[in-house]
Amino acid sequence: MILHHVNMINEGVKSIKIDNGKIVSIYQENKNTYDTEQVHLYFENCLAFPGLINSHDHLDFNLFPQLGSSIYKNYMDWGNSLHKLNKAVIGSILNIPKELRTQWGMYKNLINGITTVVQHGDGLVTNNAPINVFTQSHTLHSVGLEKRWKLKLNNLFSKNYPFAIHIGEGTDKYSFKEIDRLLKWNVFKRKLIGIHGVAMNPKQASHFEALVWCPDSNFFTLGQTAAIAQLKTKTKILFGTDSTLSADWNIWEQLRKARQTNLLTDDELINAVSSLAAATWKLNNTGILKEGYHADMIVTEKKKPGDTDAFFATSPEDIMLILDKGKIIYFDESLLLQLTHIQINNYSKIFIKGRCKYVIGELPALIKQIKKYAPNCTFPVEIE
Repeated sequence: MILHHVNMINEGVKSIKIDNGKIVSIYQENKNTYDTEQVHLYFENCLAFPGLINSHDHLDFNLFPQLGSSIYKNYMDWGNSLHKLNKAVIGSILNIPKELRTQWGMYKNLINGITTVVQHGDGLVTNNAPINVFTQSHTLHSVGLEKRWKLKLNNLFSKNYPFAIHIGEGTDKYSFKEIDRLLKWNVFKRKLIGIHGVAMNPKQASHFEALVWCPDSNFFTLGQTAAIAQLKTKTKILFGTDSTLSADWNIWEQLRKARQTNLLTDDELINAVSSLAAATWKLNNTGILKEGYHADMIVTEKKKPGDTDAFFATSPEDIMLILDKGKIIYFDESLLLQLTHIQINNYSKIFIKGRCKYVIGELPALIKQIKKYAPNCTFPVEIE
């Protein structure tokens, strides 16, 4: 497959040749050459970049609306309030089988252009996953809510994976001291990847392999976010969406909000959902558009001049094509006439803000199944 005439961030207009799931060449187009053995896709005024890596989500919690009635001092304060004030809503969503909720969580990520999501929590059934679900980490909920977290953290027989944990998720002294407590009990100096870190200071950050920044969730529940400008000098900063229980379903809205804080540069924020995330989670040969790397990538309409401005102007309806290791998993209807080689029966039709898209699998059937359990569930896509 060859993708013709796509803008690459800071590299100009290129053509990208893909074979056996990998990028085999990136080159300046020569109009006198044409490979008759390849599938050719032609684009105009489009931007290509790596498939996004979402470093924090709870896949089975993405049918919830955002729940919260005020600004809270920490995650336990927020959680206690939720269960007191939203019993009916919580019950109606939890009545939906976890497998269906998990499937929708994966599709939520896919239609955002996320090709790899890091799942936080107990193992879920992710058979026939439309995207890559990363589970090669030990997940602890938090110091306050994870039972026997000290024993789990210091288990001599645990696999050599990093430990991902919600930490410092609050603005009070408890949230700050919780971080020191975790560090004190990390007896064997396990690699720690913190999530949220709103109460974290640079000294504490230096003991973490990385911090996953979830600003949309932080602002919604706590009214502020982590001191990323200081923390990034001591640890890696990755980006996570969190679930719709506390954040917008749309990662692009979240990225725009993050950009407005000026806590990361544009390049740092892009790397937080691509190359830096891939390196931190050890996702080999992904996160970069480079010869020899997996063809995990997105092509979107270029809505603004300038590559970084165009990247941050993206919305889900602008996505033209998503590849996972060279396999087409999502495409815009406008490409249908060029995609004569694919089995269209493997895809289903959805609409995002009136734009027709084809997505791998049976998303409309999944939505109909979910609505049998919760008729009032709303989705950011429409089906026929």
